[in-house]
Amino acid sequence: MQKKYIDILSISELHEFYRYGKPRHPLITIIDLGKAQPVRPAEEVYYRTAFYLIMCKRFKGQLKYGRTYYDFAEGSLMFTAPNQVVAASPDIQDVEGWGLFFHPDLIAASPLGQKIDQYSFFHYDTHEALHVSDEENRILVDVLDKIGREYEQHIDKHTHILINDNLQLLLNYCERFYDRQFLTRNKVNNDIVTRFERLLKDYFSQDTLPDKGVPEVKIFAAALNLSPSYLSDMLKRYTGKTTQEHIYLVLIDKAKSLLWGTTASVSEIAYQLGFEHPSHFTKLFKMKTGVSPSDFRVLN
Repeated sequence: MQKKYIDILSISELHEFYRYGKPRHPLITIIDLGKAQPVRPAEEVYYRTAFYLIMCKRFKGQLKYGRTYYDFAEGSLMFTAPNQVVAASPDIQDVEGWGLFFHPDLIAASPLGQKIDQYSFFHYDTHEALHVSDEENRILVDVLDKIGREYEQHIDKHTHILINDNLQLLLNYCERFYDRQFLTRNKVNNDIVTRFERLLKDYFSQDTLPDKGVPEVKIFAAALNLSPSYLSDMLKRYTGKTTQEHIYLVLIDKAKSLLWGTTASVSEIAYQLGFEHPSHFTKLFKMKTGVSPSDFRVLN
């Protein structure tokens, strides 16, 4: 059966979908999900919006994000970036919570627009949601109230700046709360780090590198049932290195062993490590060690 997509491209369309009256600002809105009355089809549909979304909600039914169905617990925050796809079961019913929606145009010319991609939780999977305490939720709601007051009153030359400043404050709090969550889930995350290190070692111990190529982050993320962004952020907090940095570290160590212990040419070693073009291997090796593979072999 063909998937049915519903695109919501403007704040006005969003308010129509939620039957939430007329918006007060064309690029940002906060919706009380307990008061909204969304119009949903009788079958499962896939929603795409043009907005960044932060949603804190409880509901009856299931929400699908990526490959996973997810039941939100109280105090769970979900983040999505523009054009990401979210599916909802036809029986879903919002119970309570809030949703903040803002269009990329709102932040395009601001400092926040330049760093929005640094907030990698917009690309986490739903099962990697942020779980906030009551006190943390009150902090977020306090910032939301400030944003709402700005766009609901008479708009002046300060409105846009203050909205963006408070948006960045909200995202900085979310980043802090995610850091706390990484720390409090210490045992689970340590298990993931151990599994990742085993997967990485196994990958490079096989003789299939020339066919499989240099591994991508998404390979290990999929094996661990995590999004690439979440895996990299978690590894960074626990080991000081991202997933890509771990891959390169093992790759360079293996390259050094081959340069030390064999008479194979640099091109042959590059192919053994999964590089399609030896020049790419040489460039990476020099970037990570400061010398070319040939010079490394001579110096050692």
